[in-house]
Amino acid sequence: MNKMTFSDDFTIGSMEGLEKLIEDAGFVPFFANEIEGFSLEEHIAGGCWYHDADNGFWPAWEWKGPLIREMKCAYGKFLRNKAMYVSAEWFPDFANFRRDGYDFDARYEDGLAPFHDKELYELLDANAPVMSKQLKRLGGYGKGGRKGFDTMITRLQKQCYILTSDFRYEKDRFGREYGWGVAEYSTPERFLGKRFQNTVYKRSPEESYARVLQHFKKILPDADGQQIERILK
Repeated sequence: MNKMTFSDDFTIGSMEGLEKLIEDAGFVPFFANEIEGFSLEEHIAGGCWYHDADNGFWPAWEWKGPLIREMKCAYGKFLRNKAMYVSAEWFPDFANFRRDGYDFDARYEDGLAPFHDKELYELLDANAPVMSKQLKRLGGYGKGGRKGFDTMITRLQKQCYILTSDFRYEKDRFGREYGWGVAEYSTPERFLGKRFQNTVYKRSPEESYARVLQHFKKILPDADGQQIERILK
């Protein structure tokens, strides 16, 4: 059975449909980007993107937590500082070339990561999985405190040292969920476990990049090769 590509004419109208797309394509950006058609936003069915906002029903957003938990896929700001799903099959190679073959300690020891990134990474790793609000509180980030949290957390996601492991909702005094889902962070090593740990550095970063690049050309047969290379970096 042929796997879906982003040149196909398809519409995602259910969480099960999105799960199949992630499994088939391996990489699914949440929002539209510079490659036309390469996103969930551009393939979502009517009523599943913004729907019944007054009652808090936003399907594509509400699928995030369950999909991440059930599929054990990676989700984070991996693409031009925007969110993307990456399947468990493809994330080790993607992370390997984004990390340039370094675990975080080695990256820092070689002078390739700033001290403030190291502080945040170690704080997150010691408390993972941890809600973003709690992480900010533990590190003293925010109003009247330390600065740069959003920049650092985005950079660490782009480098694939951290990911979003769930989305949780605030609850009122009656136990009813409300508002937007709040990101819960973890490291790929903790969230994805041994499957990731045993394969992330299996190849050289160059080999991993070549595999991912070739795969992107398969799922984006109509895209320009230079465009693909730009968004992968």
